[in-house]
Amino acid sequence: MAKQKTAFVCNDCGSDYVKWQGQCSDCGAWNSLVEIKLGPARGAARAAPSAASKRAGFAGSLDSARVLRDIDLQDLPRFSSGAGEFDRVLGGGLVPGSAILVGGNPGAGKSTLLLQTMCHLAANMEALYITGEESLQQVAMRAARLQLPTDRLRLMAETNVEAIVAATQEFHPRVLVVDSIQVVHSDELSSAPGSVSQVRECAAYLIRHAKQTGTVLFLVGHVTKDGSLAGPKVLEHMIDCSILLEGTDDARFRTLRGQKNRFGAVNELGVFAMTDGGMREVKNPSAIFLERGSEPASGSAVMVVWEGTRPLLVEIQALVDDSQLGNPRRVAVGLEQNRLAMLLAVLHRHGGLQVGDQDVFANVVGGVKVLETSADLALLLAIVSSFRDRPLPPDMVIFGEVGLSGEIRPVPSGQERLAEGAKHGFGRAIVPRGNAPKGDIPGMQVLAVAKLGEALAALDS
Repeated sequence: MAKQKTAFVCNDCGSDYVKWQGQCSDCGAWNSLVEIKLGPARGAARAAPSAASKRAGFAGSLDSARVLRDIDLQDLPRFSSGAGEFDRVLGGGLVPGSAILVGGNPGAGKSTLLLQTMCHLAANMEALYITGEESLQQVAMRAARLQLPTDRLRLMAETNVEAIVAATQEFHPRVLVVDSIQVVHSDELSSAPGSVSQVRECAAYLIRHAKQTGTVLFLVGHVTKDGSLAGPKVLEHMIDCSILLEGTDDARFRTLRGQKNRFGAVNELGVFAMTDGGMREVKNPSAIFLERGSEPASGSAVMVVWEGTRPLLVEIQALVDDSQLGNPRRVAVGLEQNRLAMLLAVLHRHGGLQVGDQDVFANVVGGVKVLETSADLALLLAIVSSFRDRPLPPDMVIFGEVGLSGEIRPVPSGQERLAEGAKHGFGRAIVPRGNAPKGDIPGMQVLAVAKLGEALAALDS
């Protein structure tokens, strides 16, 4: 009997090796290599593309090579998911033949959001929902609790990838949900469901089928304790779109963030509210993140961040207090911790404010994670406000990047940020000189600064 071949695959980056070693040579991770058994190659011939897939442009490798200038540049025939915020994160809607990976913490609302979407789509097209972690009765109870239409959506409890593909060949759905990819297995592999080989091969099998038939494929993925998607890293390279649903169990609002999108902008943000009737989209996110108290408080500032293709008003809070420890604490929630330490050094060197013996806490209200540098100036002015116990004007918005030499650097889309602030009733703004508007903005007084000292002097005037 021939010896079965094995390989060693890195859980973090997906690189494979012929023998085990302590560290992955590609990504540098330690003890991340796991042994997998290589199954026999599938002997079945690849299915020929259907007429619908050819019309959608997914004829696959059967098409001959074409000259770049001869390729039709018409947009792919997108269709709406039924939720504007979901369509925004996807880049404008669902693309036939696309593979979408949806991740999030347990209880974030992944299954709820997808069940709502599928019930809406099933009214106009064939849709199939595959559940591998719940029974049919559990999904039906959730749909009844959310008062969703249940007369058209097809539901199936299955974990075998061959059986899932066979069901799609019978019903021909335009949209397919597999919840979740970690529990799906193939009979051709002897490893356990959730292993590197099973996740990689089952995902590749489903994605290949979706490309050939023009089916929109949703794969639900688990996340690890650090918030990254579980499974081999190669899974994120195989899919077309990766979105992450963020939010805790006790939080009312959920944010849907695009991390990868071959059909639209990345880092796009959609906001939903978890209600008794399911996930409801929030059409004006700036309003919910600005639910401030009636009395002005020190250490609070409003900044304008850019999320994907739109500006967003977010409140940032800072607290500076006497430290009882030899090493004062620096805590940042929703911001990068190392950037907070760097900005405090800039504040001391170029702003003349010493907070080295103080505990500094920074928080972005509403659970939003700010990934861009336009929050630098607002964070520093909030820290100064808390340190001096002097509230900032409640009608002021702030944005700008702070350099190591104390200069205030411009940020992209400054005019749109100011327009968003004026739309919500803010009458004053502190912005970088490079973002100064060319004309007057009705109802808003804009102060353009070039140095950190100018911004601090503006607070004293």
